[in-house]
Amino acid sequence: MAEVLIALTNCPDTASAERIARALVEQRLAACVNRLAPVHSVYHWQGTIEEASEVPLLIKCTRERYPAVEATIRQLHPYTVPEIVAWPVAAGYGPYLSWVAQETQPPLTA
Repeated sequence: MAEVLIALTNCPDTASAERIARALVEQRLAACVNRLAPVHSVYHWQGTIEEASEVPLLIKCTRERYPAVEATIRQLHPYTVPEIVAWPVAAGYGPYLSWVAQETQPPLTA
């Protein structure tokens, strides 16, 4: 079975979050993307402490599809250096993990 990952990115607004989420699912790079409630982020950026409201996305994908997930986020994300991190799912409900693997298969070409 394919290794399932949970990836995370934070977006500056709902519009960019929706654009990224839809692209990932439409391209079958992710089986599901959850847009979470806005969070308040505090971080260092270019020598200063910044604060921002951000919209997190939880992305369910496979290790095989992760490079394309990252590339798509980088292409669509408005930040110069977007947060894109992923971690493996150590355990989970088998049918759900199989569904993620199935839904992220590249489409067959004729």
